[in-house]
Amino acid sequence: MKTEELKERLSFWRKRVEMTLESVLPPREEPGARVIEAMRYSLFSGGKRLRPLLCLLGAEACGGKAEDYLLFACGLECLHTYSLIHDDLPAMDDDDLRRGQPTCHRAFDEATAILAGDGLQALAFELFTHPELERRTSPQRLLRAVHLVARAAGIHGMVVGQMADLLAEGRRVGKEELDYIHRHKTAALIQASVVSGGILAGGGEEEIQALSCYGEALGLAFQIVDDILDLTGDERELGKPVGSDERRGKATYPGLVGLEEARRAAEREVEKALSALKRFGPEADPLRALARFVLTRKN
Repeated sequence: MKTEELKERLSFWRKRVEMTLESVLPPREEPGARVIEAMRYSLFSGGKRLRPLLCLLGAEACGGKAEDYLLFACGLECLHTYSLIHDDLPAMDDDDLRRGQPTCHRAFDEATAILAGDGLQALAFELFTHPELERRTSPQRLLRAVHLVARAAGIHGMVVGQMADLLAEGRRVGKEELDYIHRHKTAALIQASVVSGGILAGGGEEEIQALSCYGEALGLAFQIVDDILDLTGDERELGKPVGSDERRGKATYPGLVGLEEARRAAEREVEKALSALKRFGPEADPLRALARFVLTRKN
């Protein structure tokens, strides 16, 4: 699949994701509506929608109709956005900008940002268990997919990854510890996103395992490229100051092995991702193209 074809395909599904998110989180007029405003502020701030797209493409790779799983895919974006709001808080990474705009706690206040993150996490599981999904897949598949995502978001994934990331600030870490941070903080939810799509669509165990290998490798490549862009990217495209990781003493691949070796590491992970898809035919071409695109992205 050529880059332009991929962009068109992703653009189509990204618009469908945006429309669905708008329908499940419309503006409201009520005493507590400030938190809804903050949730919408962060949710509609221009994200790539990578995780919901991976869910939809994973479903298609296993013979499913992406349309059937839009609600589940949107739940993944809510979960991801909640994690960004909380990661940006002064008690965590203390970031002022996200995607070129003031972070949620800067645009509103810390209490509202915490509640907005809490609200998005709850909304995610409301969408994962939406009655409409019970009509699109079996209860067993749905339960398995929700369980997988819950593990990736909590003490087997993002939560422990963020803790390890915070504890690593200001000191030199080894490759094993850095891989632990990247696998848990970033790769776990990316992996769960593509695998959940395969599960919902009724993929066989070999297909699910292949998607799992693909997702983990893609997630690692994505984070390594993130580390590289923090040093080499354009601030206007990144939406945040270049070099912020280095200034905070964050553990990164370029900081550990150098820029060129970090690029080679990202390329190796993309090759692993592509190799994992060998058992699939053309139905997985968008996933293949997406893996290649990760190496050339600018933000």
